[in-house]
Amino acid sequence: MQSYDVWEISDHVYWVGARDWNRRVFDALIPLPQGTTYNAYVVRGKKKTALVDTVNPGFEEELAARINQVMDQEALDYVIMNHAEPDHAGAIPQVMKLNGGATLVTTEKGAKMAEVYYGVQQDRVLVVRDGDTLDLGGKTLRFIEAPWQHWPETMFTYLVENKVLFPCDFLGFHTAYGLYDDQVEEFVPFAQRYFGEILMPFRKMGQKALEKIEGLHIELIAPSHGPIHRNPEWILDLYRQWTAGETLEKVVVVYVTMWQSTEAMIKAMVESLLAEGLEVSLHNLVYADLGDVARDLVDSRGIVLGTPTVLGGMHPLAIYAAHVVKALRPPLKYGVVLSSYGWGGGAVKQAAEILEPTKIEVVGAVEINGPPTDEAYEEIAELGRQLAGKIKA
Repeated sequence: MQSYDVWEISDHVYWVGARDWNRRVFDALIPLPQGTTYNAYVVRGKKKTALVDTVNPGFEEELAARINQVMDQEALDYVIMNHAEPDHAGAIPQVMKLNGGATLVTTEKGAKMAEVYYGVQQDRVLVVRDGDTLDLGGKTLRFIEAPWQHWPETMFTYLVENKVLFPCDFLGFHTAYGLYDDQVEEFVPFAQRYFGEILMPFRKMGQKALEKIEGLHIELIAPSHGPIHRNPEWILDLYRQWTAGETLEKVVVVYVTMWQSTEAMIKAMVESLLAEGLEVSLHNLVYADLGDVARDLVDSRGIVLGTPTVLGGMHPLAIYAAHVVKALRPPLKYGVVLSSYGWGGGAVKQAAEILEPTKIEVVGAVEINGPPTDEAYEEIAELGRQLAGKIKA
């Protein structure tokens, strides 16, 4: 069997996961410019041994090889399932089959999911609740229920003696590079785009999760995607800001154009906002990376949506963007819609209908027939000043 690198990240705690260098899309939606990792960890006590999370389907053999370099995989006593999604739990069927005496440890909702998705019978499951512990012999695992990070069954595992937190998706990010956070360039943008894509819709529950771990002495955070945080305050400080919905004097501008009329309107709006001293992030939806858009939504206070009218409504790419905003529930406060049309309007009305449930205050809209005139440019500039005033206030 091929030999793989295994790292002891803390005393008798080993990284045994897998690196997916070539994966470029997650959930058929999220771009992965640097791939990702599926982190799994072996914790060896004096009496018992536990595997914390597993790997994505297709990496079972790699997981097995790494575990066997630490211990006999068939001697595992516990498999901790912090989260039932296949990228973390996909190898559970194989692990449980090879370990006839192993027990799956998860929440009550997790137990039901393990049976549905992975065929794990309830007599092989130990259901744990908030504050429950598991003694491995000199190593104590404490379980912290953290629902909706980002599924309802999720929990965190805390290794008391080593002061290591295993939070699964929470506090992670997508990259296949680096074992530790300080080995990764552009740490914050990758963490921010991950939060925007995965956890932003659950900000309130994220605040509650942070409150639950606030009193813990954490020296190492070992998430299930990306590098391990040996400087835990970096990521914790960022999550405190993001889960609180703290925003900047910043506007994210997303648009699509067919014959450049809408683009001309967008450029005029951008110039108006920049003249008012705001930070602006511009994304042409034809070429935009959804992860970059999600990243900018995390700390933007305003949004400008630009779309031509196509067959009585918004351009399909603009419809998609509006629904992404609606789904991700960013902390946006104010919005503007710009649109142009050839023989009939309708895009502004549709945009207002889609965005209405988001509680974003639409400061105004400009809809023109054909290319923008001098009067239209002045109207756009004035609307930009109004938006800037709202954002600064």
